[in-house]
Amino acid sequence: MTTDRFIDFFAILIIGVYTFCLLAIFLFSLTYLNMLRHYIRYQKNQKKPLPKLDKEQLPAVTVQLPLYNELYVVERLLHCIAQLDYPPEKLQIQVLDDSTDESLIVTQKLVADLKKSGILIDHIVRKDRVGFKAGALKEGLKTATGTYIAIFDADFLPDPSWLLKTIPHFNDPKVGLIQTRWGHLNRSDSILTQAQAFALDTHFTLEQVGRNLQNHFINFNGTAGVWRKSCIIDAGNWNGDTLTEDLDLSYRAQLKKWKFVYLEDVVTPAELPVVISAVRSQQFRWNKGGAENFQKSIRNVLKSKNISLSTKWNATMHLLNSSMFLAVFLVALLSVPLLFIKVQWPIFSIYLNLLGLFIISTLIFFSCYWVVHKKFYGGGMGSFFRYIPRFLFFYSIAIGLSFHNTIAILEGHWGKKTPFIRTPKFSEQTLKNWKKNKYLLKNFSAFTIAELLLTGYFLFGLIASVFLGEINLFGLFPFYLMLTFGFGYVSYQGLK
Repeated sequence: MTTDRFIDFFAILIIGVYTFCLLAIFLFSLTYLNMLRHYIRYQKNQKKPLPKLDKEQLPAVTVQLPLYNELYVVERLLHCIAQLDYPPEKLQIQVLDDSTDESLIVTQKLVADLKKSGILIDHIVRKDRVGFKAGALKEGLKTATGTYIAIFDADFLPDPSWLLKTIPHFNDPKVGLIQTRWGHLNRSDSILTQAQAFALDTHFTLEQVGRNLQNHFINFNGTAGVWRKSCIIDAGNWNGDTLTEDLDLSYRAQLKKWKFVYLEDVVTPAELPVVISAVRSQQFRWNKGGAENFQKSIRNVLKSKNISLSTKWNATMHLLNSSMFLAVFLVALLSVPLLFIKVQWPIFSIYLNLLGLFIISTLIFFSCYWVVHKKFYGGGMGSFFRYIPRFLFFYSIAIGLSFHNTIAILEGHWGKKTPFIRTPKFSEQTLKNWKKNKYLLKNFSAFTIAELLLTGYFLFGLIASVFLGEINLFGLFPFYLMLTFGFGYVSYQGLK
């Protein structure tokens, strides 16, 4: 193959991959648009709440609290759970403690004090962390006395009436899970926590409601939910072979025809990560686990004769949710050589200009996030003008994390196994002195170097879009501005 033909082939390959990624993002955005349509309908026709059960009718419940080195939040957690308004003889609390530091002694004392006050609470300590969180939950299930199993991570603080608001929804014997919406204790602490809240609010408002209304598969979010114990057993129990054991069990249960109910109006507040290293570890686990579960579950979904084609399609998009970061990163990476292809090969110019129509994907996301923003911050022009920079910042940070998340996704699809890395938690007392948190990763991340280099790469693209002499290239300037800012912000936070 001559040099010219090789260059032509390389240019066509870049255009092909770029087009495929844009198409994937567009199809994903259409699923968002469909969920938005159903969410708007839901807002207009919300169901009436179920009648409350008398305390004599309430079933036995086990609350599981999986812990691993939670020195800063364990006391707050146990005091909160001890306040749950439920008949004490019907409430069992299991502290599933895999801790390896001094928090183990702290927890032992707290549990002993609660036992003296008459609370039915057990401190379960394993010899090893086989299966990580999934292994701990599975171990606790062996001695769980409740018909229903409520699960809370260490930074979640349910209000006293939480069980009374959720348990009555099990009146249908086919319901296997009740999931509640996450709230945010520290939403306004920084622009980083605001960006995370922005993303999570959309998942818990638009996605969970939109899917649940259409009887599509939704997922247990690992915490702030309550399972029917028989559902867990029937679905094959907890399994630690992926990093998102919650998504794994959710799909196995729904493939067995168990129903899931999502309660948007029941909010369980929790703490958002406050430093980039904590955000990275959480994002890596979620995105790699998503890819692992796609590999594990997609064949069973597509082969199932019990679910509709629309549910299969939605489940495919759901399981590929994290993999969209790969498409986003490739679009960003390939956009720079495409600048030069557009100038050097005018024959491709019309086609590449037509690809600009895929900006409709961004407009769809913009519209969907605006509906969620209105729910939390109100409507009107003033709110809309505050929303625009908030959306642009969130979008930039999401893109800035796309390289890091792409590595996680590729590892998940390739089957590379890595340990479960917990997200460091702080509590109100330690948030102000977060640098003293002993659980923060102190080593310098290689991702920071890569993100610094990518910042320079996209800065070059930004400059090239202005000075290549083609007026129609300037339309890419805002895109490169977001890329440069997003990767620059993430790498700066990593350095700091």
